[in-house]
Amino acid sequence: MDSPLHAIAVGLTPADAGEVLTLQRAAYVSEAQLYGDPHLPPLVQTLDDLARELEGPALGLRLGPRLVAAVRWTRTGDQANIGRLVVAPDLQGHGLGTTLLRAAEDASGATQFELFTGHLSEANLRLYRREGYVEARREHLSPTVQLVFLVKPGRR
Repeated sequence: MDSPLHAIAVGLTPADAGEVLTLQRAAYVSEAQLYGDPHLPPLVQTLDDLARELEGPALGLRLGPRLVAAVRWTRTGDQANIGRLVVAPDLQGHGLGTTLLRAAEDASGATQFELFTGHLSEANLRLYRREGYVEARREHLSPTVQLVFLVKPGRR
């Protein structure tokens, strides 16, 4: 699937963990600033933990050799739990997140989807709502961060 910037979708594996971790940390710096919390889970995740996660399904978008976006998911029954959708900060707002979210939904083969974001992450919430996700519940991650869980019925 090509994105508006002609990025190419690729499968990610544990061998990509270093590159994904670098992208993830860059993408979450603004979230840490927004919430005043430099210890958000994506910022303190270890390389080994991320490599283990990449043993499961994951996709990335590349512009030339550069990894510019990534997402991973797990599947339980008919539901895909989509996580860590990240886009390089200098390329946010160009449709890469939308492209990758749709690609993950399609690749998962699921009939329903769930994901979460922080309650102050307005750009993320706008993207997810625009793509048909609706709020299902909220959970406290810390005294300053509330996770907003959103669900979407599948397109099948």
